[in-house]
Amino acid sequence: MQVFKFGGASVKDADGVKNLASVLNQVGFENTLVVVSAMGKMTNALELVIKNYFDNKTELQSSIQDVKKYHNEILLDLFDNTQHPIFKKVASVFEDLDHFLKHNKSPDYNFVYDQTIGFGELLSTIIISEYLNSIGIKNNWKDVRDFIKTDNYYRRANVNWEQTQVAIRNNFDKKLLNITQGFLGSDSNNFTTTLGREGSDYTAAIFAYCLNAQSATIWKDVPGILNADPRYFENAQLLHSISYREAIELAFYGASVIHPKTLQPLQQKEIPLFVKSFLSPRDEGTKVCKDIGITPNIPCFIVKKNQVLVSLSSLDFSYIVEENISEIFKLLHYYKMKVDVIQNSAISFSVCFENSYNNLERLLQHLKAKFKVTLNENVSLYTVRHYNEQAITSIEKGKTLLLKQLTQETIQIVTK
Repeated sequence: MQVFKFGGASVKDADGVKNLASVLNQVGFENTLVVVSAMGKMTNALELVIKNYFDNKTELQSSIQDVKKYHNEILLDLFDNTQHPIFKKVASVFEDLDHFLKHNKSPDYNFVYDQTIGFGELLSTIIISEYLNSIGIKNNWKDVRDFIKTDNYYRRANVNWEQTQVAIRNNFDKKLLNITQGFLGSDSNNFTTTLGREGSDYTAAIFAYCLNAQSATIWKDVPGILNADPRYFENAQLLHSISYREAIELAFYGASVIHPKTLQPLQQKEIPLFVKSFLSPRDEGTKVCKDIGITPNIPCFIVKKNQVLVSLSSLDFSYIVEENISEIFKLLHYYKMKVDVIQNSAISFSVCFENSYNNLERLLQHLKAKFKVTLNENVSLYTVRHYNEQAITSIEKGKTLLLKQLTQETIQIVTK
């Protein structure tokens, strides 16, 4: 059994869908599960639908229409006959979306987000499954929500591994080509949940673990795992192989090529992960496995933009002690802030985090009751694994340094 995951960039248009079929034909698809994300930037488009649902009802139908138009153009490019059943299937999906938005009674943004955002994955997989069938690549479309069971921590749900393994073991035919959605699951009430942004990689790993897969492959628009994001760094180099441990470190620090949760289930069963280019599917790409370190052994650069740096000091210049730090972390957890760096001294505590849930103002109100607060928004966090002096100099040049922290293998620098 092998598990393939195709991201949104790989199926952003009709040519991308056709290329997915070409990849399957080139590398083989016997005993294969294909996990697919929403097409192109459709997750962003549906986030606009959700925003309009709450804040701008006059633009709601227009934003929904943009989603419909996008998918309809792909359908018209893939299917010559507008009487093909796929058109009714897609229309039915949009009817479900309209029905939810008209009849939802919950004011909970996170709940509404999860019930709405997953329509991107449902649409992409329905279209791709029908197209593959139409060109002779027979497959079964599967609703991932029947298999991946989670709690109801909407937008970042936790997998119930026992229920998930039972569902996959009892209801999945390994011998067929199966197509399913990334990113999604369902809770005990069968409401849709999501596994966090970029969670489709995690979906592939969950299935690989539960199916005892031979391998998992993530198909990207890059040749594999690079030592830096080419959008932000020049002369990025391909890593030919990388250990689970090293990949987990890079993912933890924010390397966008792999979701942080993806590697843990694969490592437990020593299932190799390949990261390959869907533009050159026969190239070797990068292999993540039980090896030691990385090949070649070079610095790896990661940058996270639009971070928040908060520095706290006690109002009376007393020490920042365990009790204060515990309270700070309780508040960060309560407001769902993902912490990336912490640094403390006797009378100060600094923390760099993502404001993913737009709870910053409420967090600051809590903190200001007990601490003097210094805030820096829209900062950049640079992390370099296996750094050297040249790597540090390249990061610091021309920037204002707000925080710098070194360990034996890693340096983190927050800049403005």
